[in-house]
Amino acid sequence: MIDLKEIKNKIFRKENLYCLIIVLFIFSIDRYLKIEIIKNFSENTFYVNDFVNFDLIWNTGIGFGIFSSNSQLIYNLFSCLIFLVIIFLIFYLIRSDKNEKLIFSIIIGGAIGNFYDRLVYKAVPDFIDIHFANFHWFTFNVADIFITLGVIIYLFKGFFIK
Repeated sequence: MIDLKEIKNKIFRKENLYCLIIVLFIFSIDRYLKIEIIKNFSENTFYVNDFVNFDLIWNTGIGFGIFSSNSQLIYNLFSCLIFLVIIFLIFYLIRSDKNEKLIFSIIIGGAIGNFYDRLVYKAVPDFIDIHFANFHWFTFNVADIFITLGVIIYLFKGFFIK
């Protein structure tokens, strides 16, 4: 039988509330920077240095523009899948140890940032363009940085730390 009091106690642990603060902090940084980019760079490319430009691109796909499509059905399916992944990650965050909670918080903060954009703008604003000469990496945003960082740390932990 499911004990609701035990579930409530697991969810509202102090370390989970710290994780919520981390998620909200990452989400806030991502929102602030995206709002500034949308306001100031809708038509322009901003040169930072020989390797980085800010250039607003609207991404309808998933990470780094993969699976971009003009189909509303495909977009909505990916959005539902992303929502389910976020719920899955929150579940794992609640059940994980303290080190993994931080990792999942970083990933969830970025994922919620991009998911918010999918709901509000029907696309994710990507704006960081890293390049070398004529080679350009995928354009990405701050939320993508946190998601990627969290996944790399999680994989590193899985491969090298017992």
